[in-house]
Amino acid sequence: MTKQTTVRLPDDLADEAEAVARVKGTSVNALIVDSLATEIERVRADKDFTKRARKLLERDKELLDRLAQ
Repeated sequence: MTKQTTVRLPDDLADEAEAVARVKGTSVNALIVDSLATEIERVRADKDFTKRARKLLERDKELLDRLAQ
């Protein structure tokens, strides 16, 4: 299953992405998907990022629990 979304890129970045995708023999969509997947894997491996994410999620859960009372 896929989800469609719109991404607004600055003209220069869009042109560069198109050039990179053409040279790689892929689509800009595939380039963006691959780039996002790589970035997500990078932040998952970042212990400081995951620590901050857990702290933020715990805070959000506490807030939601208070609102639900």
